[in-house]
Amino acid sequence: MLIPGKIRAITIDLDDTLWPIWPTIERAEQVLLEWLAQHAPAAAALFSDAAALREIRGEMTTSRPDLKHDMSALRRESIRLALHRSGEDTALADPAFEAFFAERQRVTLYEDALPALEYLARRFPVVALSNGNADLNRIGLAHFFRASVCAREFGVGKPDPRIFHAAAGAVDTMPEHVLHIGDDSTLDVLGALNAGMQAAWLNRSDAPWPHDEEPHVTLTHLGELQEMIG
Repeated sequence: MLIPGKIRAITIDLDDTLWPIWPTIERAEQVLLEWLAQHAPAAAALFSDAAALREIRGEMTTSRPDLKHDMSALRRESIRLALHRSGEDTALADPAFEAFFAERQRVTLYEDALPALEYLARRFPVVALSNGNADLNRIGLAHFFRASVCAREFGVGKPDPRIFHAAAGAVDTMPEHVLHIGDDSTLDVLGALNAGMQAAWLNRSDAPWPHDEEPHVTLTHLGELQEMIG
């Protein structure tokens, strides 16, 4: 069970916790495709081929294991490889990625996200903890967070306990005094539990819990936090 009196800080996941990620990615990929159609049409044709795109992404993941925690770099280098294979100027990879990345930051918050952030930030230091590449400054949410720890900059991602410990350390708090909130049962919940934190599983879809070890609390929406923490 959740022990509210132990909580001195909050860490929270971003994608699929504060906003749905796949509609955002789909829009960003469409913007990228339109940009390529205008500036590198041969690469746009390649990106329109789902099988070819999967092959490129698979090749990048295999050939550049050093980038496995850097979603931005993987995306940029996949674009560069597509430009190369289609005979286009590979220097276009950077502006093409920027078109994608700008749209990727245009997220649509879940209705409960902003009230929850306002409540949590009044009560605790809040740390963003993500394997993704959201930019809180561009999104306009940075003022709610005391710190942000991401896999790209830290070098390892969730569920590795080290990144959870780094997030706790960013606000000078021991892991046992941190509540981590996230939607992924493995990356967020098991990661937090193995790091010695309390863990809240945000289960918006009424999915069954898949592991033996259980979260301290399961939420159907972030608004439940205020009642639980008090």
